[in-house]
Amino acid sequence: MTHSMTAFANRTGQSGATSWTWEIRGVNARGLDIRLRLPDGIDGLEAAIRSELTKRYSRGNITLSLRLARDDSAQALALDAAQLDRVLAALEQVQERAFAMGVTLAQPTPADVLAQRGVVLQGRNDDDSSGLAPILIADFNALLDDFTSMRASEGAALEAVTRDQLAQIDALTKQAAIAAAARKDQTKANLKSALLRVVDAAPDVDEGRIAQELALIAVKTDVTEELDRLRAHITAAHALLDDPKPVGRKLDFLSQEFNREANTLCSKAQSTELTAIGLDLKAVIDQLREQIQNVE
Repeated sequence: MTHSMTAFANRTGQSGATSWTWEIRGVNARGLDIRLRLPDGIDGLEAAIRSELTKRYSRGNITLSLRLARDDSAQALALDAAQLDRVLAALEQVQERAFAMGVTLAQPTPADVLAQRGVVLQGRNDDDSSGLAPILIADFNALLDDFTSMRASEGAALEAVTRDQLAQIDALTKQAAIAAAARKDQTKANLKSALLRVVDAAPDVDEGRIAQELALIAVKTDVTEELDRLRAHITAAHALLDDPKPVGRKLDFLSQEFNREANTLCSKAQSTELTAIGLDLKAVIDQLREQIQNVE
């Protein structure tokens, strides 16, 4: 199946008081370029992510980001017993001193005690970094499943367009073969006319040399090999699209070969109709190359 290098996926998750958001984007590239934006302090996370990305993908510029958020309101409260004892002892001293001086004080409420500095501690969440890493890695694999699915969907659309362009190239190649066959009589007439002009201008020219030059002219105008190679390239392109392995590099190289044959066809055409077909071929091949740039 053809896969595209262009895709996007995101995913959210939560474990305890920690929530996270993944986002991954892919665009085309000559090789595999991985760019990560990950939070610090989670041991083993980056290495596991790079390993999995390298295992799954062979080409593409992939940018991945992970954002963490912690809900402090979900954390339990804890008391510092030693500090609480000190605060209560101080309150007792204040009460005794006030009583000795004949001053009556209201009894402090529990809220008053808890409000004293250092009595209440913010509880630590059970989800420390070491426990969070395997949970994030498991969720990351689910993210990659979504990302791969989109690459496959985009790749299917690319394959349909590419096969349609190959069909256009095939149709134009057949037209070129018909046009090349139709110009044979005119080509022969041109060669005869050229031969007569040479003989009239230089009757003493060696006949072997004349035959050699005419043969060279005939070869320079023969497009049979170019048409045969175009047909072979079309067959090869379809075979690559059927290959389950990544074939983007090979398709890109093949599109260059398509373009080379179209250029040669135009240079040998010596026919308005054949030249027009060659230019149409070049236009379709250029569109083909543009689409292939996104194939993994």
